[in-house]
Amino acid sequence: MFDESAQLPFKERRKVPLGALISVGIIALALGFAIGTLYTSEKSGGAIAGAPEGVDFSPVWKAWQIIDDKFVPAAVSTTTHIASTTAESDRERVWGMIQGLAESLGDPYTFFLPPKENEIFEEDISGAFQGVGMEIAVREQILTVVSPLKDTPADRAGIQSGDHVLKIDDAETRGMDIATAVSRIRGPKGSTVRLLILREGFAEPKEFVVTRDVINVPIVLSSARPDGVFVIELRSFTANSPMLFRRALREFIEAGKPYLLLDLRGNPGGYLDASVELASWFLPSGAVVVTEDYAGNAENVVHRSRGYAVFNENLRMVILVDRGSASASEILAGALRHHGIAKLVGEKTFGKGSVQELVEITENTALKLTVARWLDPGGNAIPLDGIRPDIEIAETEEDRKAGKDPQLDRAVELLLKGE
Repeated sequence: MFDESAQLPFKERRKVPLGALISVGIIALALGFAIGTLYTSEKSGGAIAGAPEGVDFSPVWKAWQIIDDKFVPAAVSTTTHIASTTAESDRERVWGMIQGLAESLGDPYTFFLPPKENEIFEEDISGAFQGVGMEIAVREQILTVVSPLKDTPADRAGIQSGDHVLKIDDAETRGMDIATAVSRIRGPKGSTVRLLILREGFAEPKEFVVTRDVINVPIVLSSARPDGVFVIELRSFTANSPMLFRRALREFIEAGKPYLLLDLRGNPGGYLDASVELASWFLPSGAVVVTEDYAGNAENVVHRSRGYAVFNENLRMVILVDRGSASASEILAGALRHHGIAKLVGEKTFGKGSVQELVEITENTALKLTVARWLDPGGNAIPLDGIRPDIEIAETEEDRKAGKDPQLDRAVELLLKGE
């Protein structure tokens, strides 16, 4: 006879510490800006004295003086903002110089946040805002959809991971920075935005009209299938993710079957600490989850499992990933695969392998700067073209229209057959 008690996937001698809370000191770059895990800087409080040694700033001041002496505004529309005072004009010039300095690095995840964009970022952190509900990034100067969040206006309009956004309303996006793109896509509930999309398989770009709404970030969904597979769908790594994930794990344990399917498709990432916390339920204490490689600018930081490790060798686990799985999703999936806990099924992930730090420049402006790279437990950088799953299966447009999910079906088959 089949002895269910011998096949339980958890260690009965250890209780799940459901009351334990882990403090989080990392701010996620959530819905709207370039994806990724982000730190707030505690090292930027003091002023930096003097110019960098060996740098000739005379061309900058010469250009500044020429502008003061000669510049006359061309004919502009009534919607164009013109500084009303010398102080305002000087301030906008300084902001433009910082933005140009950031853009000169050629890194799509590094940019300056003037007051308006900085305010939008603060709204992102709160987890609720008005917009369309999709993550975007810049790839080779092309505005690219990382993932539409499920059950948001972007998702319902048919926007997909990997879509190239060529225009926002009538504005061309080539060369447009993320902050500008976000400010154009955002808007009040009930208003619309037109997105010109080029997608693999499209003969020509198509226009999508998306009606903005209030976006509340969804987090965790769980369900027990009739075949015994327990599915946890994790949509984002927020401050609440560890608590909600613990609840879902408790439901999995109570279901009494060893088959766990973690769905990270369309999960653009978020809090690093959340991914480390989630990995800790499966890995022994001290096991490496991810390393921050500062390329010699600072000492590398190794993030290790906290060692809850409530599951035993009977656990059968598969993780679903796709092009919308990025950052913290890639960290968690890569760590659990490296340590032999889970297999990956689906499509290659997005390939977001860098760390950003949010540095306050003035009271209401900030610089988001790439400061490190992610290394998996084996010391390898997350590939720029994403992590390749163990079993690669595409989901076609025809599958979506027919309501089919071949990736999920293959993952369930893998679990039940014990492949």
